[in-house]
Amino acid sequence: MLQVKHLYKNYPNGTQALKDVSFEVKDGEFLAVIGLSGSGKSTLLRCINRLIEPTSGKVIWNGIDVTGAPTSELRNIRRQIGMIFQQFNLVRRSSVLINVLSGRLGYINPWQSLGNYFSPADKKRALANLEQMGLSEKAYVRADSLSGGQQQRVGIARALMQEPKLMLADEPVASLDPVLAHSILRYLEQLNKERGITVLCSLHFLDLVHRYATKAIALKDGEVVFQGLPKQIDDEQFKAIYGQEAERVSIV
Repeated sequence: MLQVKHLYKNYPNGTQALKDVSFEVKDGEFLAVIGLSGSGKSTLLRCINRLIEPTSGKVIWNGIDVTGAPTSELRNIRRQIGMIFQQFNLVRRSSVLINVLSGRLGYINPWQSLGNYFSPADKKRALANLEQMGLSEKAYVRADSLSGGQQQRVGIARALMQEPKLMLADEPVASLDPVLAHSILRYLEQLNKERGITVLCSLHFLDLVHRYATKAIALKDGEVVFQGLPKQIDDEQFKAIYGQEAERVSIV
């Protein structure tokens, strides 16, 4: 179980990105995090694995205080937490296979990583993950030769190399067209259902939330303004989250 307790994040410029955020995610859930741009969604996801250091509060993952863990333990904790980025964060000039293998960096000696040395078992696992993502034929091409949807699938395959129990997806379909958006979310749904990986995914479109998420929370100005089932987000709740002038847009 993931527990976020009274989380605050204040940036040096005075911006208060998170204000007393608290919620729980049970093992195996698919949680959608929704809200306007600037509502704190990305900050929240990055605070969970401490890519951003929270100002105060706690993140408890399977009984371990992530926020209080020393740097020596954080490496081991992050092995269990995969991360998928909106802009893919691939090494564009490297091959797809090397990008996927970089997901194993938390398991090998840092000196080995400098020479891109990975074991045969790791290479076999990487190729298997690429096959699951439908990209086995792209293993040895440069990452920058792929389409946006293909690059995001490489990002998922890389995250799977950590053998994660929790997957954080920061607006993974924001830059993709509707067909590719559904494709990526179906992969995440498959991992959630077949591998039992808990998923936290920030999304903009409510129809995607209704289709894929089992639970949702909404942020507004850094505060939680909704927690519950996606089907509970009716028109009135939508206005409370996004503002009275907002209109629902469908992604088909």
